Amino acid sequence: MEYQIVLSNLTNPTLLFFCLGILASRVKSDLEIPESTTKFISLYLLFAIGFKGGQELSHADFTSEIFLSMLFGLLLAALIPLYVFFLLKRKLGVYNAGAVAASYGSVSAVTFVASVAFLESMNMAAGGHMVAVMALMEAPAIIVGMVLIRKYESPDEGGVRLGMGAVIRHSFTNGSVMMVLGSLVIGLIADEKQAEGIKPFTTDIFKGFLAIFLLEMGMVTARRLKAFTNYGLFAAAVALVLPALNGCLAAMLSSLVTQDVANRFMCAVLAASASYIAVPAAMRLASPKADPGLYIPMALGITFPFNITLGMPIYLAIIRFTA
Repeated sequence: MEYQIVLSNLTNPTLLFFCLGILASRVKSDLEIPESTTKFISLYLLFAIGFKGGQELSHADFTSEIFLSMLFGLLLAALIPLYVFFLLKRKLGVYNAGAVAASYGSVSAVTFVASVAFLESMNMAAGGHMVAVMALMEAPAIIVGMVLIRKYESPDEGGVRLGMGAVIRHSFTNGSVMMVLGSLVIGLIADEKQAEGIKPFTTDIFKGFLAIFLLEMGMVTARRLKAFTNYGLFAAAVALVLPALNGCLAAMLSSLVTQDVANRFMCAVLAASASYIAVPAAMRLASPKADPGLYIPMALGITFPFNITLGMPIYLAIIRFTA
């Protein structure tokens, strides 16, 4: 059964477009997607998952499961950066360790979108509240990462002392967070009959846009990996071990907050994913000494492909085994 799930995921058209993007970059093809188009598609994907999540949440009662799932997500977002920072601080230095810790404590909205498509291929669906859990996990990880950097940086290094209020504000006003949270709220309060009018836009064309977006992600991944090779095998190993460890632990511990297989799977994916959009934007302002040539390729070039190929089937298999 697990073998069939892995094979099905590896032959998913959206994943194959990701591979096509890598191939196009490696053979130096002139294939290119305009930056404005990529930005539009990324905003569309966030809008679609946020709005659909809000619509589903509007039909659900606020149960203890929803509350515990949100609390579980917040704990993951706060605790993962703590152990990652101290694990990597000596090897990578304070600034890079803080940026990597924030990346792996935060979440990847694109990985979340891909996991929704993965569940649909299994004829499963997670609760709408998981969109809220994803959105809530962005800011805490960034804040924890910045607190750790400010606490352990040497006074003579002249670190940029961006106030914590500014860090928190930027975390919540980041474009991706604003879009998914705003769409969630709109979907929650929108009139059901009126919302039917845009349903084809949020459902029928979703996978097509995801395929084009992953094509671009494949090309970006291939380009980022060139700079990443300077860090050797250690960083590559960390980028593989961290998502596997976080995802597998969350897959098992999620049984404490919910027994729904799809919701547990989403918890595992959120724990395993790493941010390469919100965190770099925040670190560019708050900790410019952290090297984006390290933490972005780790999240985008290694962790993201691992999660959408092997990680998701592994997390689902663990959940089914422990159900």
